[in-house]
Amino acid sequence: MMQFDPVLYHDWHPVMRAELFTDGTVQKTCLLGVDVVLWQAAGVIHAMRDLCVHRGAKLSLGKIVNDCIMCPYHGWQYDASGQCVHMPAHPEQTPPAKARTDVYQVSIRYNLVWVCLGEPTKAVPPFPEWDEAGYGHAVCGPFGDIKAHGPRLIENFLDAAHFPFVHEGVLGDPTRPTLGDYEARITADGVESDPIEVYQPDPYGGIAGRVTYTYHAYRPYTAHFTKHMPAATNGMVMTLTPHDDGVCSVWFLVATSAVSDHVTLETNYTPRIAAILAEDVAVVESQRPELLPLDMQAELHLRSDRVAIAYRRWLAQLGLKAGVA
Repeated sequence: MMQFDPVLYHDWHPVMRAELFTDGTVQKTCLLGVDVVLWQAAGVIHAMRDLCVHRGAKLSLGKIVNDCIMCPYHGWQYDASGQCVHMPAHPEQTPPAKARTDVYQVSIRYNLVWVCLGEPTKAVPPFPEWDEAGYGHAVCGPFGDIKAHGPRLIENFLDAAHFPFVHEGVLGDPTRPTLGDYEARITADGVESDPIEVYQPDPYGGIAGRVTYTYHAYRPYTAHFTKHMPAATNGMVMTLTPHDDGVCSVWFLVATSAVSDHVTLETNYTPRIAAILAEDVAVVESQRPELLPLDMQAELHLRSDRVAIAYRRWLAQLGLKAGVA
């Protein structure tokens, strides 16, 4: 059972690709331990608790009728506000006010459906490169059923020092592991780093050499980097769907000046990202403790860990409870 965390409860989380929905579509997911049904009617995607309050059946087993979602058990119909508006066994009776299910906020951004279970204090996390003129962009994922807590996954994404050893020959070279010096800081928008210089081979036909990564953690479960190379600039966001305690799906949003065609970018990048993520997951799922320690004395830290240090301190400032110790 996932611990209630107000920081995550009042934040946006990606749950599905928007392209999956047309009028009449019904989908389901689990977010922060809550079963959620998503459905579309009259061109609008809705999210609510996947529960009929009559006898506890899942609404996601039902269908769309009269722009409402109909329970598969006794045909109760719920409108977009979550209120039951029709009980077929008693058509003359107005459903009571308490015959309603919880409704959640929905936002469509970066070709994804985002859901907030509570009251969001900010918009969906930014992705600076997504709307850049001339950049191709793509959604890669979801990569599901990852048995790890969100903060461990995000910290790994923010760590360039592991490239030569976990991603040898692709993102790094163990004979050239040194990072350029940099600073990282907590800002009003989260965590940001200076550009971090690393050596990278290029297995995809480009030129090996020094590149820079500039990292941001915009939300506890959403991070970003801008990668500057001699011939191109890439932006990438890693964002998580925290399903339940220690179980996540991972999404990657990609934008690059090197490829303008979105379909080609997704086709080429998805298998690359899947291979890199598999290498990361093998390590992250092995980490002990499984929860990310926010006590700075619990693990050893080096200068090369400055982004991770800032991230942990920021999570402590936010009061995050889930996935940390």
